[in-house]
Amino acid sequence: TLDYRRSAYLRPSIWGLYTTMSLATKFGPGLRVWMPNMPIVLLSARNATETSAATATFRVLPKMTKHEVKEHLTKIYNLPVAKVNTQNYLGKRKRVVGKRRIAYYKNADFKKAIVTFGPSLTDVGLGAQVGEMEEEEE
Repeated sequence: TLDYRRSAYLRPSIWGLYTTMSLATKFGPGLRVWMPNMPIVLLSARNATETSAATATFRVLPKMTKHEVKEHLTKIYNLPVAKVNTQNYLGKRKRVVGKRRIAYYKNADFKKAIVTFGPSLTDVGLGAQVGEMEEEEE
């Protein structure tokens, strides 16, 4: 078995982030290599209208930048991304009252990415996939 903790090539970190040791020593410690297992969750989507472009809202990792969101969507999903806006959210702090003590906890922080697509994408959602599925069945 390959032990990643002792490997000279890859050292795992949180969120599927791998730092390549040979490249990091060559180019400096700030080099990051993202693997395609970054969780991007679609929250909502709107089709394009005559006055506005198609948009979608995703929940992404708090460490992801606008450039990384755009690169992920264009290279993995082949989507024409025109603009990315991000919003950082702090997790809510909660209090649970028990019989003997009060327990405090906090939900995880998260980031929303509002993506505006290019003019070539007008229909966002299952409408574009249904036609392709019908053609494959015939």
